Amino acid sequence: MVRDGGCATAAIALAALLTGCGTPGAPQAPSLNLPARVADLQAVRTGNQVLLTWTNPARNTDNLPMKDSISVAICRQQPDEACEPAATLSSTPGMAGKFTETLPPDLASGAARPLTYFVELKNARGRSAGRSNGAESLAGAAPGQITGLTAEQNREGIVLHWLPDGEETAIRLRRTMLTAPEKRPQQGLLAPPSEPAEQNLLVMQGGPKGIALDKDIQLGQTYEYRAQRVIRIYRNGTTLELDSDLSAPVRIAAVDRFPPAAPSGLVGVASTSQDGTQPTIDLSWRPNREGDLAGYIVYRREGNLTWQRISPAPPLAGPAFSDAHVLPGHTYTYSVSAIDQTGHESPRSDETQETVPTQ
Repeated sequence: MVRDGGCATAAIALAALLTGCGTPGAPQAPSLNLPARVADLQAVRTGNQVLLTWTNPARNTDNLPMKDSISVAICRQQPDEACEPAATLSSTPGMAGKFTETLPPDLASGAARPLTYFVELKNARGRSAGRSNGAESLAGAAPGQITGLTAEQNREGIVLHWLPDGEETAIRLRRTMLTAPEKRPQQGLLAPPSEPAEQNLLVMQGGPKGIALDKDIQLGQTYEYRAQRVIRIYRNGTTLELDSDLSAPVRIAAVDRFPPAAPSGLVGVASTSQDGTQPTIDLSWRPNREGDLAGYIVYRREGNLTWQRISPAPPLAGPAFSDAHVLPGHTYTYSVSAIDQTGHESPRSDETQETVPTQ
């Protein structure tokens, strides 16, 4: 047998094929280096501007890291029309994408109507893997900016007033808590939970226009409010919004200067012990709901005598009290007040009268 070194002879060619000796692997197709499609495009319109946000992919469609900048083509489409170019910009792979467009006059006027945005990421050769998801917004004339916004505090919360517009359907209040929450345990029988620094509160217009009440506040905090009108359109199971520009801000400190409401529902029941030696009058009432409530104080009088506090020095934690210092055959009148953490005491409740039975 002739040997020609290694596995080059015809006699062992088949074996070489089976064992892979000297056989290169299958050739790999070159990467097209196409940026992966954007799938999280979002659009928010405020006034006559639309803000687009998305995430640029860090890898291409072959799952290889992208190093070069990405060309971003942005277009917008009205129903039954072609997608019109809005902008072309350069962006960095793996970074957040952002673009703000001021609508042209024809899209910033007329009735509210759907407007869908797309972004298409392209490589250096101008090739792409396709358009992003469609992010819907609204074309049309934006509602007028709110003016005359004011804020004042009452017992129920922060009352906001503004100059009303006869056409408004909804109002969004943007509330920012300007003071940092205190780093201490919460106090009070119904201490409120912590709240986020920024909140959006949607006020649907069904009652008086030009007024809203924010009950969800924490005393001791300072808040800033801005307001905007909102046009809402329901389309394909989702709600599209067209917002006005934000109003000028107004600030207010939520100060604890109001006492709790007077307790209500006070009732008394006289009873005696089984052996008849210890009569009592058991009182109960509806609980107050103030977040800074410290407790309750019980007052009693007999006949036309002066009212006396008969509950202990620390306020009662719950809406009940048992008066064991009573005498058979005597009639007593009771009233209850509520007190908060800073010592503000409410007006007294309606009175209740009870007579201790004689054996």
